[in-house]
Amino acid sequence: MGLFERYLSVWVFLCILAGLLLGVVFPSAFSVIADLEVAQVNLVVGVLIWAMIFPMMTQVDLASLKRATREPKGLIITLVVNWLIKPFSMFGLGYLFFFVFFKDWIGPEDANQYLAGLILLGVAPCTAMVFVWSQLTRGDASYTLLQVSLNDVILIFAFAPIAALLLGLTDITVPWQTLVLSVLLYVLIPLLLGLLARHLCLSRGGPNHLLGFQEHIKPMGMIGLCLTVILLFGFQAQAIIEKPLVMALIAVPLIIQTYFIFAITFIAAYAWRLRPQIAAPACLIGTSNFFELAVAVAIGLFGLSSGAALATVVGVLVEVPVMLSLVALMNWLAPRLQARSQSS
Repeated sequence: MGLFERYLSVWVFLCILAGLLLGVVFPSAFSVIADLEVAQVNLVVGVLIWAMIFPMMTQVDLASLKRATREPKGLIITLVVNWLIKPFSMFGLGYLFFFVFFKDWIGPEDANQYLAGLILLGVAPCTAMVFVWSQLTRGDASYTLLQVSLNDVILIFAFAPIAALLLGLTDITVPWQTLVLSVLLYVLIPLLLGLLARHLCLSRGGPNHLLGFQEHIKPMGMIGLCLTVILLFGFQAQAIIEKPLVMALIAVPLIIQTYFIFAITFIAAYAWRLRPQIAAPACLIGTSNFFELAVAVAIGLFGLSSGAALATVVGVLVEVPVMLSLVALMNWLAPRLQARSQSS
């Protein structure tokens, strides 16, 4: 691992502090950036998210999907959890906490917005950061790539319908055009460009040329992540400072959801005797979120200063420390998985 991945939590924490400080000191500058929109898409956020996503998309290998039949159990667990459980459990937890447990602190309108943000996080399984989590748990890199490739293909078709279904269960009107546009902008087009870049590199210089290209553009993803975090927390600086209790309330169902998804995925992996190199990415790809997509869609649907956007930003805040705790837990449980996988 490089310096960035090794101290990821430190960089994200520093970017959060920088975003809050800049948002308080220079609110007018962030207002100007917020106004740079075309078709409900903020141009600056869009560029930064592309910078984050593109390096990861060059790692997607559609040819690897042919290997799915060799060790299908990990993929089955991932797909069932990501698409049949996680979006709906996130909706259920969000509704339970915002409309029942926290109703005395959160009004109905705000509750709908926060729930919308959680829905967008729940319906977007991780695609980029899962490579980091897999590496930290000594997961099988090829299998992680296979899982990401399959999830990205499904994401193109499933994100908008599931998000629209769950958002439709709230009092929020679902703008289908914005949802579809978001999938095109932040999933399909970067994926196609990543596949094109991968094909050109392999055809011109083989695997070594591709690896060199990926290393060359890797800093672009890191810079994009840092600047996106700074920008998002700068946009929400006043709301975060004025509503620290709301931040904590939003974090509660997110944290519970993360550990819940990990628990059911690990139990399934243990029951099916998966070796830890396969179980690790299977467990962590569902617990982590594609927050880049969730944030972008929340901004496009509801605006930069909306409660939905704030909820997705809380998702960014919660994700890194919680996921690092799960990485440590997975490493601690790995010997038990290994022994289980080798037993008859």
